[in-house]
Amino acid sequence: MLIIFMDRRVVHQKQHQQLLLSKFSAQTGRTHVMLQSENAPLDQTGMKEFAELADQYYWFKPLKLLKNGTVGKIWNATSYSCGISIFELQKAVVIIVLMHNVDNVRGQSSSPQINTNSISKLPAQTGKTPVILQTKIAPMNQTGMKEFAELFDQYYWSKRLKLLKDGNCRKNMESYITQLRNGSFWASKMYDASGRYNGQFFFGNDYWLGSWTLCHELQNPNTNNEIPPFPVYFFVVKFKVNMGITFTPQPRQIHLGLCLPKSCDIMDVRKLLLEERTNAINTTIIDVRTVPGSYSIFKDYTFQIVGTSGLMTLMLIIVASVVEVLLKKKVCHSHSKNDGETNRTVESSISKEKIISSPNSLKKEHRILLRLLLAFSAISNGRKIISANSSVSKDVIGCFHGLRVFSIGWIILVHTYLQIFGIGANKSLRTITEQNFMYQTIANATFSVDTFFFISGLLVTLVFLRNEVSKDENPQENSLVAVLSSSISKFALMIAYRFIRLTPAYLFVLGVNEVVVRHIHNNSVFTPAIVDHITCEKYWWRNALYINNFYPRAEFCMLWSWYMANDTQFFVVASILLLTGIRGNKQLKCVAASISILLLSSWLATFILAIKHDFVAKVQEPFALFDELYDKPWMRIGPYLIGMIIGYVLFKLNGKLVFTPAVVILGWILSLMCLGSLVYGLGKHGLAVPASAFYAALGHTAWGLSLAWITVACCSGYGGPFNVLFSFKLFLPLSKLTYGAYLVHPTIMFLTSFALDGSLQIHNVLMVVIFFGNAVLSFICAFVISLAFEAPAINLMKIVMG
Repeated sequence: MLIIFMDRRVVHQKQHQQLLLSKFSAQTGRTHVMLQSENAPLDQTGMKEFAELADQYYWFKPLKLLKNGTVGKIWNATSYSCGISIFELQKAVVIIVLMHNVDNVRGQSSSPQINTNSISKLPAQTGKTPVILQTKIAPMNQTGMKEFAELFDQYYWSKRLKLLKDGNCRKNMESYITQLRNGSFWASKMYDASGRYNGQFFFGNDYWLGSWTLCHELQNPNTNNEIPPFPVYFFVVKFKVNMGITFTPQPRQIHLGLCLPKSCDIMDVRKLLLEERTNAINTTIIDVRTVPGSYSIFKDYTFQIVGTSGLMTLMLIIVASVVEVLLKKKVCHSHSKNDGETNRTVESSISKEKIISSPNSLKKEHRILLRLLLAFSAISNGRKIISANSSVSKDVIGCFHGLRVFSIGWIILVHTYLQIFGIGANKSLRTITEQNFMYQTIANATFSVDTFFFISGLLVTLVFLRNEVSKDENPQENSLVAVLSSSISKFALMIAYRFIRLTPAYLFVLGVNEVVVRHIHNNSVFTPAIVDHITCEKYWWRNALYINNFYPRAEFCMLWSWYMANDTQFFVVASILLLTGIRGNKQLKCVAASISILLLSSWLATFILAIKHDFVAKVQEPFALFDELYDKPWMRIGPYLIGMIIGYVLFKLNGKLVFTPAVVILGWILSLMCLGSLVYGLGKHGLAVPASAFYAALGHTAWGLSLAWITVACCSGYGGPFNVLFSFKLFLPLSKLTYGAYLVHPTIMFLTSFALDGSLQIHNVLMVVIFFGNAVLSFICAFVISLAFEAPAINLMKIVMG
């Protein structure tokens, strides 16, 4: 335990005691005071010595005090009473002594709060001088690690200031460095707010950020007794460092935060940094920028579009909600007069449709306008979203609600890990985490998207077939022209319905995401790898047409939107197959053959591409071959086609299949074994190339087959506890929000993680806590998105289509 007192206050006014931490030099016999007054010599300045406090680099000579790895007895001199802390260095133990009652040391020191239970009292002894830390063992320019620890240290910038042109920047920098070396408090705080080497570099710490918040806070007179005599600003420097193949097999990029005078610009800072020359370290300045940057959100064209759209939608929602309340009260009053019921009872039972159809509510010719307006009502839409009544639709399959919620939770969990991995200070723990067998549970979350594909394929087929049966069309219209005309119109209607239902929310989130990422790049101390503020501005139309998965990953807007593109493309294929299959048994056989060909083609194409590109399936590279395989429809269509087949089976058998107990047990065993092998089959080091090719080709379809059994078993009464869990009523409203949660959750993660002042320590407990926060925020935002865009779009389509 090392106790440090930096505060300049007198200890115990009555006793006039002073406590300080001293450093003893064996070469000169002098005791250098660690924390000095502002009049201390330059070579004894407090801030620099404090920065080197307990630095193991200086511990070489004091090790001779230790005997055979045991603690040598070091007693205090005269009337000293000492507290000790023990640091174990392999087999050696070093003692750091905290002295108090030092009457012969002048100056001020701090008023500590000492826990006497944790400090051992040594008896008074004479003739001994406590030895604490030793002097340097080599010049700084002869040891790479020490040079690295002092890399870009402002304390040594005095000689570099001559590189700056005469002006405010040079003047303010000279004042800052001089006052820093003289121990000025405001300069020490500027130095303290800047970043520097802080350990764990070889364990993945690439962030020496300091604190831009505290840097800007230095100018606040309400929280600082001393403020800098000039405005300050925060600079973030990204540089590449190479310490040789032993220390850095690959050059590393480091983010360095500097709190400097605002009068200095980016070129001034770059000049100061370019003068860093060492014998053992090569550095290259990549970028220098200010935080915050010059970006103004109100001048952003995308923000203006998104903001205007949001405000207009909000106005419609408010007006529609107010109109619904007023009309409901009017109808309620009319019913209460006629029926003698209380207003509250009648009001709660009146639906939106009843208000519209009421003869006293509105003139007949204006009812269509009222219906269009009430499509935006937050009252009726919100009630539908949060309703846990599953009887509102005959097409609902209860277990799908739980499957949707668990799948989106799985996606948010893996993205949470990737989020923290990106801003973690101890990135080597990522490697340790990824080698854990159970981490495959998180890393293989890609299969959760296959769950959505399976559900989509099944519901599209089931709903379409039930709707076609209920229409009872005229069987006499069998001419080729009539069939083609009917099929084309139905196809166009199906595509239009899907496009209008999904696209408004999609494009709104796309715009919000572009603004958020642009804001992050201009105002965050981190430099995100995502460049949606550039790609979305150029290529947003690809997302709007749902074709973005055919373009390179580097040009992606909203990387996770590949799912929407695939799902829409699968819907187009399914629509063609379904419209063909309903024409007769011959056409149905053609559809069955087409599905078989599509499945075989998917397996073969994926296998060939995986072999060609030497694909290795492993948890450490979740996005391997993204452009060639990961987001492509020929790899992902398997679960969707399986869902279509199961949807047809459930339709033909009316959702009920009968199995013997042996078949039920075997079905569950095979299904769970298949799911388990897909999730936990990669191991620590992944699979060989041939096995990886089979895994990529068949894995997604196998996932769909496993879900097929779970769905059939739950629908037929063989689901047991699984059906009870997945059909839990609380999952019903949440399942309605999974689309919005999928859209918005990465944007929430960008905003929350990159808005931080510094890096985090990777730990599983932290991951779980952040995951729940991400999940809750995602569902809250999804509710707002559904209320504003999804629900109104569905209502409007129902009105237009009758």
